[in-house]
Amino acid sequence: MEDRFGLPMTTSSTTAAALCAEGLDLLLENNYGPAERFQKAIEADEGFSLAHALLAYTYIQAAKPKEARQSSQRALELSGGISKREQQQAQAIALWANGKGPEAIPLIHEHLAEFPRDINMLRVAQRLYSLGCFGSGVPDFPNHLFNLTKSIESQNSGEWSYVAACAFAHHEVGLVEVALTMAEQSLAARPTNAVAAHSVAHAHFEMGNNLVGTEFMADWLPTFDKRAQYYVHLSWHHALFELATGHYKKAYDLYDTEIRPSVIAKNTLALNDSASLMWRWQMYAGVTPPFSWEEVCSIASGATNSPGPAFRDAHAALALAGSEDEQGIDCFLERLTEAANNGDPLIAEVSLPLAKGIIAFAQGDYAEAVSQLEPVFPQLARIGGSHAQREVFEDTMLEAYLKAEEFEKAEDMLRTRLKKRESIRDTYRMVQVQNGTGHLNEARTSLATVTQGWKGADRASAESASLASLIEEVG
Repeated sequence: MEDRFGLPMTTSSTTAAALCAEGLDLLLENNYGPAERFQKAIEADEGFSLAHALLAYTYIQAAKPKEARQSSQRALELSGGISKREQQQAQAIALWANGKGPEAIPLIHEHLAEFPRDINMLRVAQRLYSLGCFGSGVPDFPNHLFNLTKSIESQNSGEWSYVAACAFAHHEVGLVEVALTMAEQSLAARPTNAVAAHSVAHAHFEMGNNLVGTEFMADWLPTFDKRAQYYVHLSWHHALFELATGHYKKAYDLYDTEIRPSVIAKNTLALNDSASLMWRWQMYAGVTPPFSWEEVCSIASGATNSPGPAFRDAHAALALAGSEDEQGIDCFLERLTEAANNGDPLIAEVSLPLAKGIIAFAQGDYAEAVSQLEPVFPQLARIGGSHAQREVFEDTMLEAYLKAEEFEKAEDMLRTRLKKRESIRDTYRMVQVQNGTGHLNEARTSLATVTQGWKGADRASAESASLASLIEEVG
C-alpha cells in the first residue's frame, strides 16, 4: 500500500493504513489525535512497523521518553522485510528516542535525498535542529535546516505540509515576508494546520506587527482543538503579542488559563513557555509576576542534576533564578560546571555562562551579568529554539546593559533591532539610553512615539508606571 505521498506502507490491513495516514496528517499539522490513530492502526495490525515508529514520535513530543523508546524499539523489531523508506524512518526515530539526535541527522539527510516526499522526516530534522540536538550545537543551524528544506522543494511544490515546514525555515533565516506568504498559503489549503498558524505568528512577531498578530491569534485559536499539545505554545505566542502592546492583563489571563503548569501537564513541556513569559514580566515591569515561580521551578528541577538539551537548561536557569531557589541554583551550576570541566564544549561556551548571567541579573549584579552574557550572545543560536524563543535571552542582555549603564552598547544593540522592525518596547529602551546620556531632545521625540504606540496599554501595570515616571523626568 501507499500513502498520499506515494510512499510505501507495509501492512495487509486497509484499516491500519487508513488510520496511519489520518494520524500522519494530524501529526504534520500538530493537531490533536495522531497518537490515537496510530494506536488504533496497531490494534488493526500489530506488526505495522511504521505505525509503531510514528507512535514513538508522538511520545517524544509528549515528553514520554520511556514509552517512546519502547515503541521505537518495537518498530525496529518489526522492520525486517519492510520497505527501505520505512526502515530508515524507524531507525531515525529510534535514534531520536534514545538521545542520539546527532546520529539521526545524517541519516535524515540521506533519507530525504532518496525519499524527498517523506515530509515527516523533514519535521523530525526540524525538531532535532531546533532542540539543539545536532552535535554540540551549531550557530548556523537555521541555515542547515533551510538548505535541507529547499533541497526537496521541487518534489513538494503545493503540498500544504511541506509549505508550512518551509515557512518556518524561511522566517528563521530572516526571510520573513516570504515565510508569511507561505504560511498563509498552507493555512488556506489546510485551515486546521497549526504548523502554518505558528509561522504566521512568527512572521508577525518578527515584523513587529503585534496588533495584527493579536487579531490573528484571537480569531484562529478558538477554531483549533484545545486538546492539542500545541495549543499551549500558540497561546504563548498570543500572550507575547498582548505583552508587546502593553496589555498585561490580557497576557496574564492567557497565562492563567492556557499556559501555566498548574493548568497543563506538569512536565518539561510546560517549562519553556512558562519560564520565558514569567521572566519577561519580571524583567519588563521590574516586579514579581502575580503567579507562582515555584510551580515553574518544580518542572525545572530535573535540570539541577540531569544532563539535557541546552534549550531546556537555558529555561531552567530562568526558572531557578526567578524563584530565587538558592539550593537549586547551586546544584544546577555545580552540574554545569562539572560537565564543562569534563570537556563538554556547548556547556562550557554557552550553557554555563548563560546560566551564570541570568542568575547574576536576577540577583541585581548587572555588571557580572554583562560579563557572562556578552561572549554567549554571538553564538546564542547554539542552544536551539526559534528566534522568538531566544529573544528572551537577548532582552536580558539588553536590560543588563541598561541597568549597568553601559548605554553605548545598549544603543548599538537597539539600533540593530529597530532597523529590523518597529518595537515600542525597544523605543522605550532607547528613551532610557537617550535620557541616560543627556540627549533629552531625542528622548522627548522617542517618548512621543512610545506614548502613541502604547496608548491602549494597561495604565495600572508597573511598566506603564515606569513610563509615566520617565515622562516626568525627561519633561
